[in-house]
Order: sequence, then structure tokens, then C-alpha cells
Amino acid sequence: MGYLNSVLSSSGRVEAEDAPVSGGGLSQNGKFSYGYASSPGKRASMEDFYETRIDGVDGEIVGLFGVFDGHGGARAAEYVKQNLFSNLIRHPKFITDTKAAIADAYSHTDSEFLKSENNQNRDAGSTASTAILVGDRLLVANVGDSRAVICRGGKAIAVSRDHKPDQSDERQRIEDAGGFVMWAGTWRVGGVLAVSRAFGDRLLKQYVVADPEIQEEVIDGSLEFLILASDGLWDVVSNEEAVEMIQSIEDPEQAARRLMQEAYQRGSADNITCIVVRFLADGSSDA
Repeated sequence: MGYLNSVLSSSGRVEAEDAPVSGGGLSQNGKFSYGYASSPGKRASMEDFYETRIDGVDGEIVGLFGVFDGHGGARAAEYVKQNLFSNLIRHPKFITDTKAAIADAYSHTDSEFLKSENNQNRDAGSTASTAILVGDRLLVANVGDSRAVICRGGKAIAVSRDHKPDQSDERQRIEDAGGFVMWAGTWRVGGVLAVSRAFGDRLLKQYVVADPEIQEEVIDGSLEFLILASDGLWDVVSNEEAVEMIQSIEDPEQAARRLMQEAYQRGSADNITCIVVRFLADGSSDA
């Protein structure tokens, strides 16, 4: 079910009349369940992609979840969806040094995508907000402005930072590399791009890096669920509202659909993609 959106037309686009897709599953060890929902929303084309994957690595059951929001076309987001997690689980240090493996996988996937974009007129890019579950560890890695939020002890906690060009450290990094940030309806790198980190974006690559910020959380009894979503949700729903909205919804697919529908009803002008991962204790929800 997690691969529904890979069977798109050859251009990687979905027409707006296509119905939203949703699905979900449960890990073989009963430790977590997940659901996803994705819709073009009010857009004529679909540039959001997602991946939900459960794999075995060195005897460990591993959960891999990602939301990839494309810009300048769907190609970068589709490429990252198809390659990032495969590159990651093949990394020799995936279990022993997961943070290093994630950083390497992001960098490798970005450079391989750029090599594949040999047509000089192409300049697609993509955000990536990913969550890796290994044992009792949750590692969230982020590039761009898709976002990860957890509910711990009933409270909403952002576990990623939106990468925007007007953040002082991001602006400094861009200017140190010889770039500039200017206002063009919103703050943009080179007056063009509204995110300061992304996959792809070949023409701005020296400023718009694919270096993820990685945050680690312990999976324990106080960690209830995780939301990964594109900015189609976060543009119109706050972290606290999102958590409160789905706290009582046991089924993560139903929860993801609820978030997607709420964003649409609130007038989100973008594609909307949401993944919800619920952490289970002894095979039943903590909630």
C-alpha cells in the first residue's frame, strides 16, 4: 500500500481529479503502526511523494518513513522516494552509527540525482522529512520545510526545523557561500527558492545543501505518536492543533486522513501529505 503513489504517469504527476490515497500497516514485532494519506489538494499537479517501509537489517526490524515535497516538477521528489531509503539501509554503518549513515545517504542520494539530471534546462528539487525507527531509537532527519512533530506525554514537540532562508544561521551560511537572500513575496535564496536546504536544485546547489539536521528521540512509554507532513498541512495547522486533533484516534490511517482533510478544509493551497506513526506498548496503544 505504501507504494500506491509510485504508479503514477511517466511524468510523475497526478491530475487534480485523482482521488486522495491512504493506507497503513503494522510492524511485524507489534511495536508500531502507521498510516498515510496524500492528496493533490487544490493543485493541478502532484509533487508530493511519500514512503512507508518496514525492513529487516542485521536482525533488527526497522521502520522507514518519509515525506518528500517536490518543487520545479516532481522528478526530484520521486527520485528521493525511490532511492534514499535503499541507499540508507545498504550503508555499512546503518546499525552501528545511524546518524552518520543518514547524513551519508542524504549526500549520496543528492549527488546521484544531480548526475541523473543531465539536461541543462532541468532544475527540480525536493524537501525530505524522514523518520527511522531502530530498536528503541527514533531518528528524524530533515531537509527543507516538511516537518516532523511528536506527541510525548500529551504534548506536541517539533523534532525538525523548517529550513527557511531568513533564519539567521541559514542566511549566514548562504552568504558565506557567495549567495544572497532577498524578499520576493517571501524570503528566497537568490530571489528564487523559498527553502534553504533541499535535494536537487542544481543551479543553486552551492547554497541550497542537502545536509540534514538529525534529532534522536528515545522510544519509551511517554512517546505516543509521530506526525510527518508536507507544508500543505503545516501552512494551515499548528503543531499543537495537529496533535490535539488526532490524539484520540487509534487508527493511524484514519488519523492521517483527518489531518489531510482538515488542511484542505482550512484552505491549504498546496499538495497535502501526512504520515502518522503510533508507538504501541505490548501490542496496544498507550493512548
